[in-house]
Amino acid sequence: MATTSERSRAHRPALFALAADLRRIFGVGLHGLVAYGLERGSPEEPIHTLALVQRVTFEDLAACAPLVEGWQSAGLAVPLLISRNEFERTLDVFPLEYDAILRDHTVIEGTDPFAGLRVAEPGLRRACEEQAKSHLIHLRESFLEGRREPRAVSNLIAASAPVFRAVLLNIARLDGETDSASEEGIAALAERQIGIQATLVAEVLAYSRSASAAADPTALFARYLAASEQVWNYVDRWRTE
Repeated sequence: MATTSERSRAHRPALFALAADLRRIFGVGLHGLVAYGLERGSPEEPIHTLALVQRVTFEDLAACAPLVEGWQSAGLAVPLLISRNEFERTLDVFPLEYDAILRDHTVIEGTDPFAGLRVAEPGLRRACEEQAKSHLIHLRESFLEGRREPRAVSNLIAASAPVFRAVLLNIARLDGETDSASEEGIAALAERQIGIQATLVAEVLAYSRSASAAADPTALFARYLAASEQVWNYVDRWRTE
């Protein structure tokens, strides 16, 4: 679903310049150019784009290479160049990444190149489960590696919080919920969907800003670990009962 954004409007000249560059290189082989992740990214992040083309050759890449510095200077990330055939055939390979693009993109050039495309539900569920289980395993292993030292536990909570946020948002998408960018919205949704306490989710997501050096974070980590296991159990059993 295409969206508009203050970020895309602010970068409109740079995005149109990118479209013109790609038209010169790919000609009629440029099917469409979109900016994506506009509703999720922070103002400091570069704008991410995807160009759907007929095919990508070495000559195309060689022609694009000298332009990359100018694109980056204008606040754009290096565009993802992919053929429509590649995109359609790998919807099941990168379900979370592609579903996020399909849900949150703005057309810069041409018509919407993703019209009629969707990520199959089973693939999306599998990817959510893999992400949730990997997060849980990481928490367990990193806690052991840190030998329960408070500073190591504190660093682990802070470093893993963005992944926890992504896991919860992806499960929300799996259930057809509207993504919420605010920590309060994510916490409330997690409590309603999965049954984990909203106050715990909010505390973990805000940990890097609110942690006290004098406080022992072990008790919080224990609750966080249990909640992460509950998240995995939820997505593992999703629509199987």
